[in-house]
Amino acid sequence: MYSPNSSILVSPSSSRSVTETVNGSHNFVIKGYSLAKGIGVGKHIASENFTVGGYQWAIYFYPDGKNPEDNSAYVSVFIALASEGTDVRALFELTLADQSGNGKHKVHSHFDRSLESGPYTLKYRGSMWGYKRFFKRAQLEASTFLKDDCLKINCTVGVVVSSIDCSKLNTIHVPESDIGVQFGMLLESEEGSDVTFSVSGEKFHAHKLVLAARSPVFETEFFNETEEDNHEVVVADMEPRVFKALLHFIYKDTLIEDEELFTLRSSFLPSLSDTFAAKLLAAAEKYGLPRLKLMCESVLCRDISVDSVAYILALADRYHATELKSICLKFSAENLVAVMQSDGFEYLKENCPSLQSELLKTVAGCDEEFSGEGKCRSVWAQFSDGGDTNDRSVRQQTWENGVERSQSLWVQLSDGGNNNGRSPGQD
Repeated sequence: MYSPNSSILVSPSSSRSVTETVNGSHNFVIKGYSLAKGIGVGKHIASENFTVGGYQWAIYFYPDGKNPEDNSAYVSVFIALASEGTDVRALFELTLADQSGNGKHKVHSHFDRSLESGPYTLKYRGSMWGYKRFFKRAQLEASTFLKDDCLKINCTVGVVVSSIDCSKLNTIHVPESDIGVQFGMLLESEEGSDVTFSVSGEKFHAHKLVLAARSPVFETEFFNETEEDNHEVVVADMEPRVFKALLHFIYKDTLIEDEELFTLRSSFLPSLSDTFAAKLLAAAEKYGLPRLKLMCESVLCRDISVDSVAYILALADRYHATELKSICLKFSAENLVAVMQSDGFEYLKENCPSLQSELLKTVAGCDEEFSGEGKCRSVWAQFSDGGDTNDRSVRQQTWENGVERSQSLWVQLSDGGNNNGRSPGQD
């Protein structure tokens, strides 16, 4: 019988509060420093936003300083909270890289030192931490921090987070899946293979069931056709190395380790479709492998530049690489003047005229979305830098009548878009 005076032993419980920082870094390279000078006191060049601790951050560089009282004697550098947030507590480190190789970097850091008032608190979006007098401009320009008209700034942010650690003392470690390794061994050993592919005379042994499970095209070829089973398949439109990479992905779910796959032959941009990455993208499209397509798109995306974007855009359109195509269109819209002066743009006009209207629609959307101060400079702002008011009238007349009638504007822009006979953006 229960007695209120009896003693009941209860196992003790415990919990632990853990406060730590979630750290992340971002490298910001500023090319053309000498051209940035004169932008004006209080005006900045911003890095891409980067995420640390669930918040967006950005580096602001002020070539003429942030403080009017300094009369442009200093450059200023700040880290800004670029997303919504209230009372975000964080530690910061700003490093200006010494490009002489001697490692004498200029470092301002909260890390590894005691702080009297604790981490810095940013009250709201747009709050900043940094230095109005980060470096005397005259000394900076005579130092090894500036090389080839280029500055390199590294920013580390440590966002303070607190949590309750309720983990048990006894845990069992579960290793990562090794199914890709196991299937890779099956491919390499050729044990139980029931189909052989002949690719330009080279033989590849594989397993119909594995191929069908991964690719709807192979599934149709091996199991949905009523024809007699064919144990040897001739692949006439693919190189052996590309087919090998295709099988590697199907069995291992990873990209094959091949240096050429990650190298864009920039000197042969018109023949971009002959590169390893482009051919593997075509194979992924042929055999219905969306994950492999995205992997190839990611590789090609790294090589987007003013000179290459038109060729990559054409390639993305040909193989329905929607993510890559979207990025190419946005990049082209943001850098339209420079892209239009590239050889790739001429290639685009001659070989993919339908992409012109898509690019114009992207320009229209970009112009509308970033009508205020934003990352994407309006194409109209790019062309009106030369001071030609006629371009502004063309803008209003053309865009009010819709994108379909903007083909006439396209011709004007392609020809220079300036009644004064100057090239776009030329003073």
